[in-house]
Amino acid sequence: MLYDTADDWRRAAHKRVVLFAMSGLGKTHVSTLLRDAGDWFHYSIDYRIGTRYMGEYIADNAKREAMKVPFLRELLMTDSIYIGSNITFDNLSPVSTYLGKPGNPAKGGMAMDEYRLRQAQFERAERQALLDTDYFIHRAQDLYGYPHFVCDTGGSICEWVDPENPDDPILTALSSCALMVWIKGSAAHTEELIRRFDKAPKPMAYRPDFLERVWREYLDLQGCAEAEVNPDAFIRWTYARALAHRQPLYDAMAARWGITVEASDMATVRDQADFTDVIASALPAA
Repeated sequence: MLYDTADDWRRAAHKRVVLFAMSGLGKTHVSTLLRDAGDWFHYSIDYRIGTRYMGEYIADNAKREAMKVPFLRELLMTDSIYIGSNITFDNLSPVSTYLGKPGNPAKGGMAMDEYRLRQAQFERAERQALLDTDYFIHRAQDLYGYPHFVCDTGGSICEWVDPENPDDPILTALSSCALMVWIKGSAAHTEELIRRFDKAPKPMAYRPDFLERVWREYLDLQGCAEAEVNPDAFIRWTYARALAHRQPLYDAMAARWGITVEASDMATVRDQADFTDVIASALPAA
């Protein structure tokens, strides 16, 4: 690891971390807190995906819908209006909206073939955004003078890596330039995440084999055709299974490539000093 002991971490002139966990366990909250302190560069993987790697997909999708409206079509064809997404660190909904949900179009779903295409686009984008981390570490220091760096990953990072492979390209690249930190939730956290998701289901990214398995299982269970699937019902049903699928992957990533910090401990962080202490407590003393 980049920092072998707690003392190495505390003495480091440049502290660099990659936070990973399920969405909702505090990655972005802590990253924002560190950024606001002034010494930390906040690299958001989801923001990078939406602005660099999927921006055209998102904008073109909005234009496609606008072209269905004669009034807007005429304005677009004469370059009289501009359509783009307003992605910010605090509003990443254009990415999730584009990713979408499979199922009945009348209920906000899309054909499974289109959903698979968008999932593949997102996978390519997230893989590249993760591999851009080292570039942004050096850019943040050389261009802006930030001494410290936090990479705020998306919950789907575990879908594109193999923790058991010592040569995994993404994990090798990340662990060579930063400390990998898993924010581990408890059973109570999991229940709360499921409750929140059930209240407001949001699009997610899945590795292809997992998606195909749960899609077939759901169709068999419901006894319905693809076009009859209620999109929200499907992703609600899938969410708990996705949590169970991801948990051992996160665990293996932390065991072989980084450290584990309990979500309850990370929730106590109020400033840079607290963050330094929480990370130090997860590293060997000497």
